[in-house]
Amino acid sequence: HRDLHSFPTRRSSDLADYLRETAAGIEALDLPVGWELEWVVQEDGNSPQLATFFERIPFASYDTNGHQDGVAITRNFALGRASGVLVQALDQDDVLLPNAFATLIPRFAEQRIHWAIGQADDLMPGGARRAYPSRIPFGLMKAGQVNAWAADAGANWEIHGAAIMARTASVRALGGWAGLPGDDEISLLAGLSEITDGWYDEALTWLYRHHEKQQHRTTAAQERSSLCRRICIQRANAVAATGLHFAAAAATGFEVTGQVFTVSAASKDTALPDLAS
Repeated sequence: HRDLHSFPTRRSSDLADYLRETAAGIEALDLPVGWELEWVVQEDGNSPQLATFFERIPFASYDTNGHQDGVAITRNFALGRASGVLVQALDQDDVLLPNAFATLIPRFAEQRIHWAIGQADDLMPGGARRAYPSRIPFGLMKAGQVNAWAADAGANWEIHGAAIMARTASVRALGGWAGLPGDDEISLLAGLSEITDGWYDEALTWLYRHHEKQQHRTTAAQERSSLCRRICIQRANAVAATGLHFAAAAATGFEVTGQVFTVSAASKDTALPDLAS
């Protein structure tokens, strides 16, 4: 099993504490027998600072963008380095609970599903936890069901895509996270859940942290959220209209497909002609 995690550049002493709590949660995860964990960390920004932090974590695979690209692109860079059959998305300030993988991974063997998400509590400033009761039922989510509920709620998703676990190949087939300035986690959930079945687990598997430095709390982010969520609905509708579907075998088993290939330098000739001659 491969855990996928991207890290935006903005940080403070509080954010550093959040990252330590996130790391502690990952280190405490209970894995089903026969599974291994790799934490794929991709740091965004022009001045990366986290290399030494991850040196002490033997199962962390750390890399940097080298420039500022934003969360969605950073996630996709991390996806390109993932080698396992399942990926688990996680923001740098949220926390997975010890039972997260032991709860969700077996669902992929029990059900013919491509994605799964557990229930979350809100983690408030100061450490208090607040329950977030679901307004939709738990269990098997048939293709299209999640987006139908979201459309009826004004393009608001009851299931939070920030902690989605999914088949790696399925995420890649849908193009990963859409290059949006916000709500990129919804873009993947919307596209994938439109054409595949998933599982919404009643078990509490993660904590969604609330704090004042979250980017979605800014006025600018709130103003563009309507456009971003409209694009997510459009993605779901477009994916459905193509008739795209996965072969039945794509939702069973955990076989790792071959990933051995060589990527050479781009061969396109980008030289400019000598205009003086």
